[in-house]
Amino acid sequence: MVRSLLVIGTGLVGTSVALAARRAGVTVFLDDIDAHAARLAEALGAGLAEPPRHPVDLALVAVPPAQVGPVLRDAQQQQAARSYTDVAGVKGEPERDVLRLAPDPAAYVGGHPMAGRERSGPMAATADLFLGKTWVLCPSERTGAEALASATALAEICGAVPLRLDSRAHDGLVALTSHVPHLMASLTAARLYEGPAGTEPMAGQGVRDVTRIAAGDPGLWTDIVRSNAPAVAAVLRAVCGDLTRLLAAVEVLAGPDAEARGEALRTVTDLLERGAAGTLRTRPAAARTPLRVVLDSTPGDLGRLLWAAAPYGVTADPAGTEFDDDGRLVVRLEVPDAAATAVVAELAAAGWSADRCAHSATAR
Repeated sequence: MVRSLLVIGTGLVGTSVALAARRAGVTVFLDDIDAHAARLAEALGAGLAEPPRHPVDLALVAVPPAQVGPVLRDAQQQQAARSYTDVAGVKGEPERDVLRLAPDPAAYVGGHPMAGRERSGPMAATADLFLGKTWVLCPSERTGAEALASATALAEICGAVPLRLDSRAHDGLVALTSHVPHLMASLTAARLYEGPAGTEPMAGQGVRDVTRIAAGDPGLWTDIVRSNAPAVAAVLRAVCGDLTRLLAAVEVLAGPDAEARGEALRTVTDLLERGAAGTLRTRPAAARTPLRVVLDSTPGDLGRLLWAAAPYGVTADPAGTEFDDDGRLVVRLEVPDAAATAVVAELAAAGWSADRCAHSATAR
């Protein structure tokens, strides 16, 4: 159980953890080499910007990967807490540093909440940052039971879902799911930075979605890439292979050789199809309730239905959308289980009746 917490590093993640812990009734102390950041976090209600008088239950080290070992060593020498964890986006290097530097490695377990924003600093923090997100815990061979239990409790206090991995597996996975995607966003955004005059009015939602994370702190991300360079390099090599094949195909399409265009088009299509399939792996599996709604022939009724249901995470199943023998449009919706009751009520209020079973549901 975590009743008291020391947060060392009051940036986005550290302050967000502090806010979530305070909301749960935990006594939180704040520390940062930047006293202004700590005071801002205190003003936000994240805790007290002062050292604890007695060892707290858990200290959270929220600093870049290269600083985790030295900061944790100093905190343990001061006997700041009974257990320690961190939130660095790389786990292998901090774990090795802790095992080498810390007076009590058994009191430490590596952690990484898989949540963030493109903004940094305490003013970007929110207590809801971790709700429903994965919080990876990477116990080393020397991690003790108390440290693991305390870090697990903190993840749950923040509304996250704890997941145990070893540090090497973690670093390989985040290279693929976080580090290289950030670099790809930065590559695209860098093209925009160097683009011609008149680029701004042409930047629509698509390019904003692709480049949003590129606004992250360059200093922090440089340290992350350096700390996880072997795993990042492995993913980049695979990306480079795809990019080389794509470039060659597009150059064929731009050239005069009509006979070679068929193969080039197949190369482009293959990449796009693999990309479309890959997006499915970014969506966490969740129980969903199928709903069936039968619409009358009023023009625009389908659009109004989807608009009403969209805020609840509802998706339409194209394969389950058809016209019945009376010419009415039958729509199958997939609704998160937790939102099913609210969606049915919302649709009823808007004039539709949704059937959770295989029987018909008619519009009124």
